[in-house]
Order: sequence, then structure tokens, then C-alpha cells
Amino acid sequence: MRTDDRTEEQVLVMRAQRGEQDAFRVLVERYQGLIYTLALRMVARPEDAEDAAQEAFLAAWKALPKFRMDARFSTWLYRLTVNAATDLLRRRQKDSRSQSLEDEEAPLQLSDPAPGPEEHAQAAERRAALQRAISALSENHRKILLLRAVNGLDYQEIGQVLELTPGTVKSRLARARRELRDKLIEMGNYFPPNASKEQERR
Repeated sequence: MRTDDRTEEQVLVMRAQRGEQDAFRVLVERYQGLIYTLALRMVARPEDAEDAAQEAFLAAWKALPKFRMDARFSTWLYRLTVNAATDLLRRRQKDSRSQSLEDEEAPLQLSDPAPGPEEHAQAAERRAALQRAISALSENHRKILLLRAVNGLDYQEIGQVLELTPGTVKSRLARARRELRDKLIEMGNYFPPNASKEQERR
């Protein structure tokens, strides 16, 4: 790889691999928001998310000499974060957080466009119900949903993080979404698209 072919991030990674802490600090600052958000969605509590994110960055620093850049640095970092959060959940037996699920191809929606107080309250209720349902999912389904939801990763990227083929990712994501819908239905908190509009017209 010629110097001109290297991206800014690759240069930073190479410098960090040589032990340059300033370069690694730039990488941390670039990804700390995304990593914290992913960890938070998995472990639910802010203090646990901070611990998981810190563990992920620490693991990245220690393992940097072995990182060969055959995947994107961010993808590798997501994998370390998932591992750190999973380990923390296993130790502390805490529930995880998550998001929405209708479109099987699109990333799950994390934000609520609800401007009014009533809509805001309804959205909060839906989020709480969704969090309870996600916490009941298997570990594998929870991971794959959150990678799609929090970071909007495509099948190839999720496969790199979880070491799965894109086909396996697609089928497992579909099963995870179905399981999540089933749990929401059981809880009485699943409403098909436009269900609220139908209720308004009655």
C-alpha cells in the first residue's frame, strides 16, 4: 500500500500501532460517541455502558499491534464493544436496551419525531415496551438487532463483527425481528404500521 493510498484513519491506526498515544486519542474521540451508544443499548445503564466502552478501547489499545486492517477499524472496534458489553451482561445479569424493527432491510429507527406531549408520551411507552421485549431476546438476537439499530451496519459489516456470513446475518436478523414482534404481541404492545391512525379514525 502506497502512502498516497492510505486513508487518514489508516495512518492514525498505523501511528497508534507504533505506540503513539496522541494518534490513538484521536481515534477514541472519533468513535467514543458511537461506541458508548452501542454499549448503552446493550447494557441499559449509563455506568455499565461507560465501563463497557472503556473496556473496549482498552482492548483495542492492547490488541492494536495485531490489527492487520483487513477490516475497517470501526468494524473491529464494534466487535470489541459487543464482546465487552456481552461480558458485562453475563457478569451483572442486567437487561439490554434497543429500538425499532418494522423494515427488515432498513436500519432500525432510534429517534422519535413526535413533537407533541401526547405523542412524546406514547413514544416513551413504546420505547419502554420495546426495551422490555429486547431484554427477553436471546443474546445472539439482541446483538444482531442492536448492531443494525445503533450503527446501521449492513449485512457484510455485521457479519464481520459477529464472524457470520452475510446470508446467516440476514436470516438471523429476520428471526430476531419476528421473535421481537412475537414478544411485543404477547405483552400487548405491538401495533402494526398505521395502527394508531386507524384508531384515530374510529
